[in-house]
Amino acid sequence: MVSNIVSLVEDGTDHDSKFVQKLCSMLFRVYAGNGVFEEAIEAFDYMENSKFKIPESLRGFKATLLSSISHSRACIPRNGVSSLSKLFTTSHPKSKSKDSDRARLHEFVHGKCKSGKIDLHEAFHFFDYMIHMQPTPPMSSFSILFNSLVKNKHYGDVISLQIRMNSVGLVPDFITLKILINCLCKMSRVGDSFVVFGALLRRGFNPDDMTFNCLIKGLCMEGRIMEATRFLKKMISFGCRPDVVTFATLIHGLCRSDNTIVALQLHEQLVNGNSKYSVTCKPDVVWYGSIIDGLCKDGFINKAKELFLEMKGRGIHANAVIYNSLIHGLCCVGDWEEAKSLFIEMLNQGVHPTTVTFSVLLDELCKSGKMDEANRLYELMIQRGVQPNTYTYSILMDGYCLVGRIHDAEKLFVSMASMGCTPDVVSYSILIDGYCKNKKTDQAMNLYREMISKGIRPTVVSYNILLIGLFRAGRVGEARKMFDEMQSFDVAPNSSTFTAFIDGLCKNDGVQDALQFFHTLANSNFELTIKIVSCLIDGLYKSGRIEMAWELFHKLTEKCLVPNVVTYNIMINGLCKKGELEKANCLLLDMEEKGCIPNEVTFGTLMRGFIQNNEKSKVVELLHKMVKRNLIPDASIVSMVIDLFVIDENYRECLNSLPSFHVQEPTRS
Repeated sequence: MVSNIVSLVEDGTDHDSKFVQKLCSMLFRVYAGNGVFEEAIEAFDYMENSKFKIPESLRGFKATLLSSISHSRACIPRNGVSSLSKLFTTSHPKSKSKDSDRARLHEFVHGKCKSGKIDLHEAFHFFDYMIHMQPTPPMSSFSILFNSLVKNKHYGDVISLQIRMNSVGLVPDFITLKILINCLCKMSRVGDSFVVFGALLRRGFNPDDMTFNCLIKGLCMEGRIMEATRFLKKMISFGCRPDVVTFATLIHGLCRSDNTIVALQLHEQLVNGNSKYSVTCKPDVVWYGSIIDGLCKDGFINKAKELFLEMKGRGIHANAVIYNSLIHGLCCVGDWEEAKSLFIEMLNQGVHPTTVTFSVLLDELCKSGKMDEANRLYELMIQRGVQPNTYTYSILMDGYCLVGRIHDAEKLFVSMASMGCTPDVVSYSILIDGYCKNKKTDQAMNLYREMISKGIRPTVVSYNILLIGLFRAGRVGEARKMFDEMQSFDVAPNSSTFTAFIDGLCKNDGVQDALQFFHTLANSNFELTIKIVSCLIDGLYKSGRIEMAWELFHKLTEKCLVPNVVTYNIMINGLCKKGELEKANCLLLDMEEKGCIPNEVTFGTLMRGFIQNNEKSKVVELLHKMVKRNLIPDASIVSMVIDLFVIDENYRECLNSLPSFHVQEPTRS
């Protein structure tokens, strides 16, 4: 049908693809709007086959139609509406009149639908019956049905039913249009929801605060915060008063889009009654939760604690989400003691910790290597009936690997299945990394193959771990194959991959290959990083290619790269080993001038060189520089300095020239 129409048009006019595209788009909408679904799909397929540019809104419309068609075919018997009527009566033989059918419909709508306990298939059956009833049931019955589906999150089905309702000439009322707007927003089709909003206004309906709240939430979910703010002003101009839901939604959107400080300012204005919206609003727990979470994620933990106290002062009880945000924030800034205190307060307040709560606390303990304490917390988690998830097990495995307890990590990995958790790519990668770091490369490779055999796709992190492990074990050939295999699996290498590859080649007598690979990389579109170049410079120095290393260092600015402390340390170390101590010392001055802060390694490397060269004054000068930077030399350097000075006949005078280092007393836990 569609191809025939297009052929007629093309025969009578000059071929214009844009005109044909517009024609097909119009046919699609006309057919769909009139319930001629098969022809509508044909028009869409014609556009797709002709490689026309199809708007996303049209694609979403097609998906809705397909859903509608599939449900129609499933729900409507082949011999039509009369058979559907029979379906009502045959399932209940005693019900033989239209009155009894209506009674059943009333029972379904006002009983099952209002309770929300409906079956989707049953809902479609009744809907088909309703749209063909004479007289048609009131629109309120359709609204009850739609609301019931919304409660069960069948948003797409509600949209398809409304399209079908329109196709048979039933006109939606205000409530029905509101439901449709809500469903479109829930499915991230905010553009379409505003089309319906426009239709609602053209029909002469006055939108209420719930309609505006729904659209504001939709805009916030898409990150369109400025539009949401402007729409809030429009809400007020329509005579609707924003409420706690409105502002909680806007504040949540601001925090999600990294505008937490703006959200905090809005909160303060609303609470104090001096906002530009001329509204005073009492915040709720969701409102506070959004801002506290945003402040914690942005590192403003003290401000988050202030807001937490303000919330409690208003008599608002914190929930698990707020406690989780604060505990996570405290852990991120290393304040374990306060995080632990807050967890205890949470328990005392009768707030049940969740899997997230325990996972956050376990993560902090595991990162600190406190595995015995982590185990006790894990046992408490089980005792309280909180189910660990894959992420929780991954945290514990990582902790065990960190402290070298690889056997415990293995046992935990094996036990995951019995606890109802399936290991994912992160779990596998953690254990593979543990094997590699403990020189168990064969076990790491076996686990990698097991992961692939189970259909778990390795990530770039998984491959980077294996590359480092294979190179560390001297298995260069396997590492090269792994690099190729990675690309055959369509996993794109990143800067860490190239760093591991170049570093691995350099450390396994493959500097020439690393140099060749580097040039290939430099000539591609890939943006080099200072870590990649630093690894190559280190390899060039260690293989005796001093001039090449020096030349590459001086070309960093041409590549728009800034050397970091690691790069300088590599250069200084290379120059010291070559005996060019003055040149190395000049590099220290250069890095300080350029704002690159030297560390203990920088000073230690230079001092070793000057000690071996018996240059006491230079050693003393470097030690004084360390004091100014609050750096402390390690024990080996201190021992070498003392050995250097005690053999001097004026050793007491030499020792007096040494600076005093402030050693901080260890804190008692």
